[in-house]
Amino acid sequence: MSGNHQAGQWTDFLEQRYKRYAQPGFIADDPVSIPHRFTRKTDIEVSGFLTATISWGNRKAILKGAAGLMQRMDNAPGDFILNAVDADFRNLEGFVYRTFQTTDVLYFCRALQRFLLQYGGLEKVFTGGFNSDEEFGMVDAIAHFRKMFFDDEWVPPRTLKHVSDVTRGAAAKRINMFLRWMVRTDPEGIDFGLWHLPASSLLCPLDVHSGAVARRIGILTRKQNDLKAVKELTSNLRMIDPVDPVRFDFALFGEGVTGGR
Repeated sequence: MSGNHQAGQWTDFLEQRYKRYAQPGFIADDPVSIPHRFTRKTDIEVSGFLTATISWGNRKAILKGAAGLMQRMDNAPGDFILNAVDADFRNLEGFVYRTFQTTDVLYFCRALQRFLLQYGGLEKVFTGGFNSDEEFGMVDAIAHFRKMFFDDEWVPPRTLKHVSDVTRGAAAKRINMFLRWMVRTDPEGIDFGLWHLPASSLLCPLDVHSGAVARRIGILTRKQNDLKAVKELTSNLRMIDPVDPVRFDFALFGEGVTGGR
C-alpha cells in the first residue's frame, strides 16, 4: 500500500462491501452451505473439505455435486469416513465432478480415514505443520498437509493435482477457503470457528473474481493468481485488519461475482 489517503479509500470500500455481502443469506448459494447441514465437528470437517475440493466452476453445479457425494455417505460423512470398509467405499464408485472422479474420491476418502484414525483428525495435521514464527506460517501448514495427505504407497498420479502444491507457488484457493471456514469465527455465522489456529494467520482465497476486484481497487498488483499474489493481497488486508484480515474475502468475492449489483 502507498499513501494514507488511498489506504483509507480501500478500507472504506472493503468495510462497506464486507457489510453488504457477509450476511447469513450468503450461505444458501455458496459451497459453505454443505457443511452447514451438519452440527458435529467431524461431519463439518469432512463435508467441508470434500466440498472445498470440488469448488471450482458453476456454484449450482458445485452444490449439486457435493450434495450427491454426501448422499453416497448416507448424509453422515464423519461416521462414513471413520467406519467405512471396502464394501462401503463402493458407494462412491461412479461419482464424477468434472475432473474429480471415482479414483480421486476413493483416494481422498481413504486418506481422510487415515487422518481421522491415525492422526486425530484434519485439524491436528494442519496445526502440526503451522509455523507461528513465520509471517506466512499457514503456507507451511498447507505444505505439511499435502505431504501427509499423499504419504501413501498407493497414490494415483491423476489425484495429485486435486491438492494444490504451495511449494510450487500455487495459490491454493480451495484449501485457503476451507481453512477460512474452519478457523474464522464471525457474528454472521458463515464460518465455523472450529479450529484453534489464529485467524490472523489465514491467507486470502484468491480466484478470478476476488483477484479482479483486488486489482481494480489497487491492493493487488501481481498479474498472476499464484502464491506470491496471495501473500501480497493478504499482507495488504492485514494492514487494514491485522486480527481478521481474511474477512474481506467476502467483500472481494461478493463484489466480483455480482459485479457490484
